[in-house]
Amino acid sequence: MSAKKTTEPSFEEALAELESLVERMEDGELSLEESIRTYERGIALGRSALKALDEAEQRVQILNDGTDAPQPFEPGEA
Repeated sequence: MSAKKTTEPSFEEALAELESLVERMEDGELSLEESIRTYERGIALGRSALKALDEAEQRVQILNDGTDAPQPFEPGEA
């Protein structure tokens, strides 16, 4: 039995693998069983990427809730 990865891929790794899976599926050379496994992996990667985006959004929200919240940039202001 092979050891499985216990950590989720980074957002960038998930996107890269998703792109690769889409290319493989679009080629149309996969068997039905391989297509199903590829689809299931894609769903897992998509969920992982969404989780990473949600966590990043929460971190930004926490930073924006502080007293020194970023203000919109106005050109010409010094």
